[in-house]
Amino acid sequence: MFGIPVRGMVVAGVLAAAGLMYVANEGKKLGVEEVAARECRVTVIADVLNVRSGPADTQPIVATLPRDAVVGAENRVENGFRLLADGRWVKDEFVTPTSDSGCA
Repeated sequence: MFGIPVRGMVVAGVLAAAGLMYVANEGKKLGVEEVAARECRVTVIADVLNVRSGPADTQPIVATLPRDAVVGAENRVENGFRLLADGRWVKDEFVTPTSDSGCA
């Protein structure tokens, strides 16, 4: 086609489209705000919060978190315990989702 290799046309088209998307989004990465807003993060509201290895009061305490600590969490709540992002558990009544969190 006009002496230009097809592969070169495809590469040029992809680069042009990416450039237009970059300019249209004012240089910001696409979708970053939406992903961050959906991430579940919680704030500790107890003076000291026990972090357990499983979702029960009988599970061993593996760490503690101070008041106002903000940690990543999952939407999963089981037996009154919320699963943290690192696989450990805290009593859900002693944490509250951050204002920009996507926790259920």
